[in-house]
Amino acid sequence: MSAGASLEVDAVAAQIGESGWAILPDVIDADAVDQLRSTVEATMATDNTPFGGNTFLGEHTRRVFNLLAHDPAYAAVPTDPTVLPVVEAVLDRELLLSSLTAIETHPGQGPQPLHADDGSIPLPRPYPPLAIVALWALTDFTEANGATRLVPGTHLERRRPKPGETAETISAEMSAGSVLIYNGSIWHGGGANLSDARRQFIVCNYCAGWVRQEESQLLALDRDYVAQLPPRMRRLVGYGVYRGLLGHVAGEDPGAWVDDDVETDLIWKKMR
Repeated sequence: MSAGASLEVDAVAAQIGESGWAILPDVIDADAVDQLRSTVEATMATDNTPFGGNTFLGEHTRRVFNLLAHDPAYAAVPTDPTVLPVVEAVLDRELLLSSLTAIETHPGQGPQPLHADDGSIPLPRPYPPLAIVALWALTDFTEANGATRLVPGTHLERRRPKPGETAETISAEMSAGSVLIYNGSIWHGGGANLSDARRQFIVCNYCAGWVRQEESQLLALDRDYVAQLPPRMRRLVGYGVYRGLLGHVAGEDPGAWVDDDVETDLIWKKMR
């Protein structure tokens, strides 16, 4: 799906560590962007997706949660060969898919309150990266149409933004096919869409392998459906174990439920 753009994974990961965010410009090819945009529009039409009911969800914004359950085409997003290595470099290779959401903001949408995506993690801040978000632009992101606003460096703050708090922000302007990657602790929010066009994107939220996922993938996805997914995708939704232990079922790797030949590193096999 990626356009094959060359990038230094460690350098991008270092930028995310320092400022809390980075943009991978034009890494998704145009055909893939068009296909995803069409798939999102079809999903929203089938579900008759409504606008949000408050200022946070957006009264002129539509969202489809748990995309994997809607269409297997979305499985290409979390496993993208350009984006995923960057996220793995910040977290680790045993990370999980926390949530996968399509969002479409319409003209007239006001600014979203500043927030941090890891607000449900009850640990003293700052802490090592536990959540990383890859935001896929399916249309151009401009200041006029409400490109995501970020407060650089706030992933290192000792607190989250207070309700209604404002701060100086920058707009993550980028072309369709680009991906914004940010630490889930950074203060951010959608901007106001003052244009006459929709802004459409996919939010791919990853978490460390030992953190509870935002969407319960194991309950949301039928086992037979998961069996048809690529092996890497199966592990991302939770059909695997973390460091040979977390997530096992009665001493068995759940990956074996959908693949008899799965390679596993259960901790008991390493003990003597």
